[in-house]
Amino acid sequence: MSEPDIAAIVLAAGRSTRMGAQNKLLADIGGKPMVRRVVEAVLGSAARPVLVVTGHQQADVRAELTELDLSFVANPDFASGLSSSLKAGVRAVSDECAGALVLLGDMPQIEAAHLDRLIAAFVPGAIVVPVHEGRQGNPVLWPRSYFPELLQLEGDAGAKRLIAGHREQVREVDLGTPGIFADIDTPEDLVRTQGR
Repeated sequence: MSEPDIAAIVLAAGRSTRMGAQNKLLADIGGKPMVRRVVEAVLGSAARPVLVVTGHQQADVRAELTELDLSFVANPDFASGLSSSLKAGVRAVSDECAGALVLLGDMPQIEAAHLDRLIAAFVPGAIVVPVHEGRQGNPVLWPRSYFPELLQLEGDAGAKRLIAGHREQVREVDLGTPGIFADIDTPEDLVRTQGR
């Protein structure tokens, strides 16, 4: 029996409002724009297809991802919050896919091996969530059966409350890294990450 196809949705549409004028996704992390570092990690994993949701400064974000094997999904409603980008990505997942890994474009410590461990833990109907030291983080692997609920989300909220509401369906995978919490929201976060 072949492995189920798991798509990856990289959310890269936000306005980075807490960063001031800078679009954090274009910030240099170890010689590469952050969004490219994240997308290359995804492309190194078993997840396919890779969908990148763009919105704010989308031409600049897309320019940093040229020649990579991915598809772009435009979110014209990006200003309304994170849920609009999540919904745009979910709508773009092909019917052949059994689920989708949802990644934030500002988590540069996530590696391909982390994603493959989440995919390996996938079973139909289970929400696969990474943990470290007892705390849940990102990215989360959503089975297709939850897509209708993801499409009901509104505003700037992610899908945390869905995870809480379906606790009995959650499969936790201890990835042994604080990288599952390390998103970059402020200039201070960025300086800390660049210093690593």
